[in-house]
Amino acid sequence: MSVAIHQPCPDCGSSDALQVNKNSTYCHSCGKYTKTEGGYQPVEIPENHDPTPKPSFNAVENLLTTGKYQSIVSRGITTATAKLYGILETPDKTYFSYHNPDDALVPSAAKIRLPDKKHSIVGDWKTAGLFGQHLFPAGCQKTITITEGEFDAAASYQMQGSKYPVVSVRNGASGALKDCKAAYEYLDSFDAIVISMDNDEPGQKAAREIAELFGGKSAVMRNPADYKDACDFLAANDTKAYKETFWAAEKFVPDGIINGASLWEEVNKPVEKSAVMYPWESLNKLTYGIREAELVTITAGSGLGKSQFVREIVWHILKESEDNIGLLFLEENARKTALSLMSLAANKPLHLPDVESTEEERWEAFESTMGTQRLFMFDHFGSTSIDNIIARCRYMAKALDTKFLFLDHVSIVVSAQSNGDERKALDEICTKLRMLVQETGITLFMVSHLKRPDGKGHEEGAASSLSQLRGSASIAQLSDMVIGLERNGQAEDPIERNTTSVRVLKNRFCGTTGPAGGLLFDQKTGRMHEVKEEGL
Repeated sequence: MSVAIHQPCPDCGSSDALQVNKNSTYCHSCGKYTKTEGGYQPVEIPENHDPTPKPSFNAVENLLTTGKYQSIVSRGITTATAKLYGILETPDKTYFSYHNPDDALVPSAAKIRLPDKKHSIVGDWKTAGLFGQHLFPAGCQKTITITEGEFDAAASYQMQGSKYPVVSVRNGASGALKDCKAAYEYLDSFDAIVISMDNDEPGQKAAREIAELFGGKSAVMRNPADYKDACDFLAANDTKAYKETFWAAEKFVPDGIINGASLWEEVNKPVEKSAVMYPWESLNKLTYGIREAELVTITAGSGLGKSQFVREIVWHILKESEDNIGLLFLEENARKTALSLMSLAANKPLHLPDVESTEEERWEAFESTMGTQRLFMFDHFGSTSIDNIIARCRYMAKALDTKFLFLDHVSIVVSAQSNGDERKALDEICTKLRMLVQETGITLFMVSHLKRPDGKGHEEGAASSLSQLRGSASIAQLSDMVIGLERNGQAEDPIERNTTSVRVLKNRFCGTTGPAGGLLFDQKTGRMHEVKEEGL
């Protein structure tokens, strides 16, 4: 039941497309559905308000593809620039052409701006990229410029000699970060990103947010007081000042240098609890749970249940938090990952061919895992280079807002490198992952193999140690937490054969290490349950 209709949409900027329901909103323009639990306050619309009917997209598309483009004299934009970007001005409206980045020939949507600056959207807004994105292939130049509005993009392009890529966010300063996240891979394909937002508080806030998204490759323009945006430079015919401001753009440097004397208020606060706990009490006693901005390495010999251990943690985080989770399980495809996680929700190994289940059981398990829209998987198709893995991790952390990432396992990334130097490759990827954790504040779980010990192997229950981490000391040095798993997979006794001993090998948070309980694998349910081991 709707509470209000013809409301302005905060996401796409439409003046009248939002429908407000009791506990949700839905935009008929951009198609976004948002749960609100009654928190959205409708804008009061006068009783005699008669929203201006929108033209059909077919009519607008025809106008944009066959219309007569002219210079926009008030803004100094030439006919050639207006035609290139698809900015068509009529006596009572201005039309901006938006394209699906994969189809640059015809527009897929359009923004219609009225003289009072209100606007409406027609067409398929969900598939539309950044304004102007279709004009410049990914990585086609070293640098790309991002502006706050469509006119600004055209003005900046023109003042840069009509040679270099310039795009605009779709929804102004308030939606800038969201738009850039949606176009993350495209923007990240350029070596440098110059951010040219409006010289006001919302614009500069958006500029900082975008700069943080792309880190060291970002540079923020600081306009002189007389010029709010790129259009002001062009309208004043001051291309020289714009170029000077462009080249003087400040390379983004993250905040972080502080005077220790200013920390009293911070250190006097109660110590925050962990973001979420582990599923098992004994492990929590030693680790105090899972914290933000930590690199956790999980290690064991081959075939000793590392992946199952990881899945139990994923399922627990999914239940105990509201955060997004990124999964890079490199030894299995997305279907296997999905079925394995659904098995935990169903308490039944749905991924095995001899296990019977109803469609209702499978659907309920799907809804509580994949259906939450909080799990993002990397379907790698064999592409496991170090740079590609780091790029996927950064994309999940930055653009998809994942707070927990799982990489299973780092050894397969290293084995895929062409140079054959395992130690060097491990040093490289571990260093880059550590830097990513610090940059983004995510918690990264990284699975690594152990070297085979002398004498009894890990598959026969040999104890794990930091010195046995395979290939490089960098894993032990750079990890905040290292958890080893041990199991005698050849034991005659089925209980011993299916019981994994957990050992904390490194604990930077509090220093406590040692045995952390046992986990018995139940073959009937496919779950790992905590058991009390002798001597613990």
